[in-house]
Amino acid sequence: MVTRETAPHAHAGWRSRGYLPHVDAAGATQHIVFRVADSLPDDLMAKLEAMPAHARMHAAAAALDDGTGSRVLASPATAQIVQSALLHFDTERYRLMAWCVMPTHVHVLVEQIAGWPLPQVTHAWKSFTAKAINKALGRKGRLWAPEYYDRFMRDDGQFQATRDYIENNPVSAGLCGTPDTWLWSSASAVL
Repeated sequence: MVTRETAPHAHAGWRSRGYLPHVDAAGATQHIVFRVADSLPDDLMAKLEAMPAHARMHAAAAALDDGTGSRVLASPATAQIVQSALLHFDTERYRLMAWCVMPTHVHVLVEQIAGWPLPQVTHAWKSFTAKAINKALGRKGRLWAPEYYDRFMRDDGQFQATRDYIENNPVSAGLCGTPDTWLWSSASAVL
């Protein structure tokens, strides 16, 4: 018997948050990025908002890799909290294809599972990890920026390029020499 607690949640399909189209659909593979709230200061955000969309995306990625702000995820303990949360519902709510926990942001490549809309999954990651990290660090307040970035993978080439980007992000940011040495990533994971 299907009850309110077990009923699948509806996926939004194609939608817009005012500037780019997004998709939320069972079977869709998505690249998701969410960031620590203080990782992009207000003055930088104002500059980013004035840029064309394609330039904004690259400039924001570069700024996140520069590691502005508290870098709360640079701690092995907090990075592990996030990685464990990502792995927890793998194959139940989504299929985790790749991930990387950076000092200021998180990359996730997932295939969506029916009944688990992307906003709901992302909210669960952010809510659980914010509470756990704040408790572990004895802090209060907002941990994550309210929005997240998502991009639908249209083909195998885009999927592979995105997976490579995610797993090589710590190397390109100068945090390690090879992807497999970054402990909070699918590149080093032994599953």
